[in-house]
This record gives sequence, C-alpha cells and structure tokens, in this order.
Amino acid sequence: MISKIAKVALALVFIGSAVFGQSLADAKKAIDAEQYQKAKGMLKNLTVTQPTNDENIFYLGWVYLIQDYIDSAKTTFTKGIAVNPKSALNYVGLGAVALSGNDNTGATSNFNQAITNTGKKESTPYLYIGKAYLLDAKDGKFPPAKANAAIDALTKGKAVNPKDAEVLVALGNAYRSQLKSNDAYDAYQAALALDPKSPAANVATGVLWRYADNFSDSEKQFQAAIAIDPNYGPAYRELAETDLTEAQTNIKVASAKIKEGVENYKKFLSLTDQSPESLMRYADFLVNAGDYVTLQEVATNLSKSGTTNPRIYRYLGYAAYENKDYPAGLTAMNTWFAKAQPNRILPRDYGYLGRLQIASGQDTAKGIETLKKYADLDTTQVQDAYTEIVNVYKKRKDYLNTAKTYEEMTTKVHKPLVTEHIYEGIYYYFSFSSKNPDSTLLIKADSALSYVQRVMVEKPVPTEYVYRARVASVRDGDLTNMKGLPKPYYEKVIELYTATAPSTETNKKDFAEAYAYLGTYAQYHDKDDAKAMEYFTKAKEIDPNNKQAAYYFDSKNAPAASTPAARPKKAGTK
Repeated sequence: MISKIAKVALALVFIGSAVFGQSLADAKKAIDAEQYQKAKGMLKNLTVTQPTNDENIFYLGWVYLIQDYIDSAKTTFTKGIAVNPKSALNYVGLGAVALSGNDNTGATSNFNQAITNTGKKESTPYLYIGKAYLLDAKDGKFPPAKANAAIDALTKGKAVNPKDAEVLVALGNAYRSQLKSNDAYDAYQAALALDPKSPAANVATGVLWRYADNFSDSEKQFQAAIAIDPNYGPAYRELAETDLTEAQTNIKVASAKIKEGVENYKKFLSLTDQSPESLMRYADFLVNAGDYVTLQEVATNLSKSGTTNPRIYRYLGYAAYENKDYPAGLTAMNTWFAKAQPNRILPRDYGYLGRLQIASGQDTAKGIETLKKYADLDTTQVQDAYTEIVNVYKKRKDYLNTAKTYEEMTTKVHKPLVTEHIYEGIYYYFSFSSKNPDSTLLIKADSALSYVQRVMVEKPVPTEYVYRARVASVRDGDLTNMKGLPKPYYEKVIELYTATAPSTETNKKDFAEAYAYLGTYAQYHDKDDAKAMEYFTKAKEIDPNNKQAAYYFDSKNAPAASTPAARPKKAGTK
C-alpha cells in the first residue's frame, strides 16, 4: 500500500512539473508556431500560478485576439491592467481590440498610454502595436494607412532596440504588405543576421519570394525553416500557399501543385492543435484553391464542433453555392450576416449572398441589388458582378434591363469595354418595339455603338456597323421615301467582310443583309434595276435563305407586276 501511494505521489509530481514547468517562453514559441490551443492552455496555467504577472495575461489576451474572440480578449487585457495599471502591453491589447472594431480614436488613445508606460529600451510594446495594425487586414488586404502606422511603430521599436529580431521581421511584414519588397528584404536579412535560427524570418523571406513569383527560392526558404524546426507549422502552410499561387500562374502544373498544396496544408494542421481557428484558416485556403467539396466537409464538421465563431457560416454558404445546394447556402449566408459584426463582413460575402438569393429563386430583385452592393464595395468585381446581373435579365428576355445593366457596367468600369458596349447597343435596339416605341432607346443604342466605332478605328468591328445600320433603318421611313440613313453602315459591312470573309453563319447573314439593303436602295431610291439585280444576286449567293433577295427574285419571276421588296426585318424580332 505504501509503495502504491508513493507511485501515485510521484506521478502527481511529474504531472505538476509538466504543467508548472512551462514558461512564458514556451507559450510564446507555441504562439509563433500557431499552436494556439496549446499556448492558451499554458497561459491559463501561468495566470493561475502567477496571478500578478500582467505579461502572462497579455499573451493570453493576444491569443484570444488572434482567434477572433474579441470580447474574451478585451476582458483579459482589462484584467491585466487591473493587475498592473502601468502594464504597457495590456494597453496595447486594448488598442488592438479597438482597432478590430474600427475605433481608431480608442486605439490611438490606448497605444499612446502604452508608450507612456514603456521603458526607454523596451521594444516589445512597439512590436505588438505594429502587429495590431497588421492584424487588422480585411480579406488579406492591408489599408495603406494601417500599414504605415505599423511601419511607424515598428521603426520606433527598432530605434529603441536594434537587436530585436522579432521587430525586424514584423517591420518586413509591414513593408511587404505594401509591396515595398526591397525594404522588406532588408528587414528580413537584418533579422536573420541577428538570429540565423529564426524560422519566422526564413518563412517571411520565402513569402516575399512568392510575391515575386520566384517559387524555387521561396521553397528553399521554407525548407530552411523546417530544417531549423521540423515542427514549425507555418512553414508548411506557406508552402501550401506557394503551391496554390504557382498553380494559379502555371496551368501546366496546376493540378499537381493544388494536390501538393493540400498535403502541405494537412501537414501544417497536424503540427498545430487542429483548433477550429486553424481549420477555418484551412477553409480560407480551400476557398482560394476552389476545393468546395472539401470546404463543405470541413465547414460542416466545424459547425458541429460547438465553436462559437460565426465565420463558419460564411464557409458553409460559399461551399453550398459552389456545390449547387442553394437553399442551404442562403440559410448559411443569412445566418452569417445576422451573427457577424458589420466590420467582419467582406465584399465577397455580398457577392455570394446575391448569387444565392438569385439562384434559390426566393428574391431575384433583392439578389440583383446585393450584387450591385458587392460591386460598389469591391470595384475590381464590377464587370463580373454586372455580367451576372445581365445574365439574369437575358434569361428573362428582359431586353431593356439588360441594356440598362450593360450601360451601368460600362459607366462604372474605367477601361474600354468594346463587347459590352456592342451588347448595350444591341439590347437597346431590341428594346424598341411597337409596344415600346420610345425613340430615346434608338438614340441610346446608336450612342453605345458609335463608341465602339470611335475606339476601334484601326480594328473596326462589323457587328457594330450591322446594328448601327439596323438602328438607322428604323428611323429611315418607308420604301417610298428612303433617306439612305443605313447605307454608309451597310457599305462598311461589305467593305470589312470583303477584306476578311465572314467566319460564322451569323456573319454571312449580316453580309447578305448588307447587300440586300443596297439592292432595295438601288431599286426604290435610285430606280436602278441593274444595280438592284447585282446586289440581290450577291446577297443570294452569300445567303441563299435571305428573305429580301428571295422576295426580289420571286417578284421578278412572277407573271404579274412586281411588288416592292420587303424591307429588312428588324433583327431580334419574331
């Protein structure tokens, strides 16, 4: 019995040693390796065993912040200040919390208080002020003002302690976020000179090479980090991201690199704690890799894990849309919008919500407005978003709204959109009818098409001239009073197709239409039967089914007096 008691007591000693022997340095190493659950466990123990150590409390709050548990982070930093009212780091933490809520005034106030409480040779508060600004990226994009604030803080930290390698790595990251590659490289090299065994500095340098599409040197840096610490998970994650980037730039290796990237990401997860936060970052990777089947599996499992982070619903919505499970996707996206803080909503979220609203058939009009909001929030997506809206109206044969949408698109996109202007003109032309005889529609159609004529002087587009001719034909009057308004446009069509033969059946029909119009003009305006015969003959040779040419020859062959050839039928009508 005594022996058994002794063994139990000894076991308890070892258990206690495992828990209480962990230091803040161990916890910080776990944070750097993105083993957040492990770090959180260590720090919780440290805050119990060393309750007056405000630094332990700060790092626990920092882990909460990284994991996007903002309320828990704020509570923890506040506790740190209660323990030590002069705690510079915990004021930094409160400033970071304010930043996450777009409270720039509160952030500045707390950061200033942190600096007031900072020792003359202490660089760590400056380091975490810089990191706080870099945490505030939205969808991977760093606003220049935030990046510059980070650079300012980190430069001050470097001045205070030039030998702080962590400050130099963070400074390089800030420069890199603004594509200041030379400055970033210098900062990383300075960090490696101070600490050649820094996995973080090697990984950061590898990311910089990836930005330059230098995938070979990028991989070498990641392998160097792995050689220093085979369990340094971020190196595998960045390898995965590099595989994905290379896949997106080189179609020949795309399939193999995406598979390699997925395996590297799995390796990263195996080296971390597989926490919901790590899995959600994996979900981000799967979104970029376009692996929505796996994304749906990961997101579904996360939704069952009991985690309180609502970002899971974003992934469920994205995956369900891509996998054509529209009702489930709409429910997920509505939940995400209901639960997420407004500053956490991304422009892309509006894109998926709009698509799901349209695809589910529940509220198409609302979906169109949501897609427009998406385009307003991310101007790089205007053309794609409006193209999706155009396709909705085309499917409905709503020509007027199709034309208006093309017009809105061409107004918002600040670059020449030749094809879109042509379609704008075509659909305004289609919108004019006996039911809607609004002459301004023809003016809009001609204006859009004339734009194409102006920008394509050296490479004219036959289709544009065909439709300008058709618009002019509507305005020209009847056969007994032909003004010849379409004539110069049809002549240009003939010139272009004579120089380069039409390649499609539609082009051939347009070519024949041009000759048929000239035949009609020669017959009824010029009263030149020989010319009319010549033009109608060419029209029939190009397109034996041309109705104007057929009518002309039928009339010529009829025993009774010739009836005027029918004017060209308006394109797009039945």
